[in-house]
Amino acid sequence: MILIVLFALFIALGLLWRSARWRVAACAAAVFWLLATGWLTGVLLDFAQPELYRTPYDQAKIGPAHFGARTAIIMLGGGTKFRDGRLVPARDVYARIVLAAELYAQCTRAGGTCRVIVSGGNPEHHASAEADNYAPYLLRAGVPSTDLVLENQSLTTYQNARNVAPIVRAGNDETLLLVTSSYQMRRAMLDFRRFEMNPLPAVSNVRRVERGLLPRIANLKSAETALHESIGVAQFYVYRMIGWF
Repeated sequence: MILIVLFALFIALGLLWRSARWRVAACAAAVFWLLATGWLTGVLLDFAQPELYRTPYDQAKIGPAHFGARTAIIMLGGGTKFRDGRLVPARDVYARIVLAAELYAQCTRAGGTCRVIVSGGNPEHHASAEADNYAPYLLRAGVPSTDLVLENQSLTTYQNARNVAPIVRAGNDETLLLVTSSYQMRRAMLDFRRFEMNPLPAVSNVRRVERGLLPRIANLKSAETALHESIGVAQFYVYRMIGWF
């Protein structure tokens, strides 16, 4: 959507500034070529995925998470898509499901009380909310229904934090682990801290680009994601400054 808006702005600029329409067209072509070939997209992803959150959680390299007596593993939604007529998790969500289940298994082995909270509504207006769609995958991955909490109303990362906060307080959870992709982690941490939660970040996956001369659709999708998250971070600070958050 952001790239479509950008393209529309270039068209509008060309129509309004007719004397320079070829320069506007050349500028638009250059911007989208740099995005599609990964050179500009890489810069955007580096901003959206700061080094602090650019390493996926790996128990062998980082060491086991420190679980408290009561631990909540919070997994954020990342969309759904149709595949062969079925509604399934979006690509990046599978890594989140795997990591959430792995952390749950580690937590139970440590002997504490553990649960997984999945937060995700239905912003795309599909047949079911994200949390409801992901639940069967987590059950198959070893998370029992008794330890699985579904929060299926949130439409934004801010709402994820706002709606999870009372669930965490009601459960008296001592340790929080936040599972999401690298590009969303910075914004998610800002939002969760806004609601007086300080989770440990558990990065499930990192988005990467393929730089070259040939344009790739995957690079444009990554550019869209990076712009969406970066605008979200800027929005957080602006809204906090004017008292909306």
